[in-house]
Formats: sequence, C-alpha cells, structure tokens
Amino acid sequence: MGDFDGKVILVTGSATGLGAAIAVGAARRGAKAVVLNCTKSLKEAEATAAAVRAAGAEAVIAQGDVAEDADCRRIADAAARFGRLDALVNNAGITKQVQNHANLDGLSKDDFLRLYAVNTVGPFQMVRACRALLEAAGRSSVLMTSSIAAVTGIGSSVAYAASKGALNTMTLSLARALAPKIRVNAICPGFIDTRWFSDAFDAETTERIRSNITRTTPLQVASTPEDIADAALFLISDAARHVTGETLLADAGLHLGPSVRAR
Repeated sequence: MGDFDGKVILVTGSATGLGAAIAVGAARRGAKAVVLNCTKSLKEAEATAAAVRAAGAEAVIAQGDVAEDADCRRIADAAARFGRLDALVNNAGITKQVQNHANLDGLSKDDFLRLYAVNTVGPFQMVRACRALLEAAGRSSVLMTSSIAAVTGIGSSVAYAASKGALNTMTLSLARALAPKIRVNAICPGFIDTRWFSDAFDAETTERIRSNITRTTPLQVASTPEDIADAALFLISDAARHVTGETLLADAGLHLGPSVRAR
C-alpha cells in the first residue's frame, strides 16, 4: 500500500504501543520519514526507529515532554528539516490509576494538572508548534489519540476521562479553526493490549482484565496496537480527505455495553 508515499509523519509518544504501531504502519505504507518522540523511553524509541527504517522510511527521534512548550517546539524542529509535515499524531498520554471513581481522595489537584498538561495542553502545543509545517504540506492532518473514557466516563481515573473529554472538544474547535488546510480528528480506543496495563497491574490482574474484555465486548476481542493503528492510519490518509472534526470510536464495541453472550 502506498497511502503515505513521500509523506512526513510525526507521532508523539511513539516509543512503544499504539504510537509505535502507527509509526511503523506509516512507514510500511510508503512514508518518506517518520519523526518519533519519547520522554524517557529512548531505548524503546530506538527499537521503533529501527523498525521504521526496516520498513523503508527515514526515522528521527526527538526526545521531549509535550507538556513543555519548549520541548514541543524542539520536536517540531525535528520535522522542519523535511520542510513539511503531512500528519501530526498526538499520541502521547499519561494516566493515574484510580479505578474506583468514587474514591475522590485518590486524586489531587496536581494529578489533574499533570494529566491535563500532557493529555490536553500537550496536543494543543504540538499543533501550534507544527502549524506552519502542516500548512506547508498543503492538505495535512492532525490526529488526537483520545479514549473511550472521553465518551463514557469510564477508565483509569476521573482525571484521565476528563482530560480526554477536553481533548475531544478541542478536536472540534481546532477542526474549525485550522480548516481548510488542516484536518483534525480524534480516535477513541478502548482496551489496547499493551504495557499500559501490564505496567499498571500485576500479571494476574492484567490477565483478568484481558479475559473480561474478550468475554464482554461485542466483538469479543482484546485489541492490539496494530488493530487500532489501522483505524488511525485511515484518518490521517488521503482516504479520509473529507473527514474532519470527527471522533472515531475504535473500541471493539465496548461503548455498547456487554455483549449478549456475556449476559
């Protein structure tokens, strides 16, 4: 597939998981160059860069925390060498695990501010830093990695769901503001079988979550990063050239509630 022939893609939070899958997927579909980003996971980012190069694209790693505007501008500078940016994927995100949403004492003001800084302010700063490069590409695209938590209020914590809900609203605002040169969309995954969960829980709990998702979601699958990356790549490709201001739920039907079989 040549969906991204000659294009330059920047993916934040792309050392592992969904971000890495999007980066490698774009390379496999013909991207000229992929700019990767990580805050601390440099070893993993280098492995992803090697996979991007093996798929035929140039790979550049730009370390930085999207919560910091100066870092966002440095990350954008890593793409500036190519003179254009065809797609920006705002994938970097964090959470704090407070699964019991009734536990209001489990979250502090600082927890909220940090999650908003990365999950909501970070994407805004990245769009601002990359705007000139995106406009230079002619018809370009921004994709926000949101979450089913933004739509249903479920998820790892109240603060996480709120930050992603704000990201969905910002997607609408920016889609209007940046048209017609730049499309802006969001993707809302549900469970993705990555180290996001395995790092947060012990092996037994992680397996229980995975089994429950497979049993209860209507499609009865635990999505892989590659499953969700395919949907993300569609939204930043020319196939979605008339799509902007949309939030695509890619959650194996989780938002629909338990499957009939699970009941």
